[in-house]
Amino acid sequence: MSGRPAMAGRPDSRSGYELFQIDVLASDQWRAQFRSINDYGRERRLMLAVLEDAIDCFQKYAHTNDRGGRQIFCEAYDWIMSPDKRWLFSFENICQIVEMDPDYIREGLMRWRASGNRVEETDLVKEPE
Repeated sequence: MSGRPAMAGRPDSRSGYELFQIDVLASDQWRAQFRSINDYGRERRLMLAVLEDAIDCFQKYAHTNDRGGRQIFCEAYDWIMSPDKRWLFSFENICQIVEMDPDYIREGLMRWRASGNRVEETDLVKEPE
């Protein structure tokens, strides 16, 4: 249900018979399907966390003079700019899996860096959902 009342006189694309058909699925098939959906969700969330961390490191240390911060920035920069697709956790592969355009992210980060913007430590703290 969409939460909206049905419009009078508007035909439904499904007949009443189809609405009440039982899906036949063995319990072990259901468990296997449920497990694969959850596993993919966890993997995708992990990949998104890797991407977010790299972007946070890029922004946090883009303008630092600290040696350790410069190293962190360079590692994030190299990973983000790499076109390598051979490694599962490469920037290109992660972007593809989380359905984001890698070139768009790269361009945005480069524009952000060129504008001289800075990210403070408090800017990286995420609000609880």
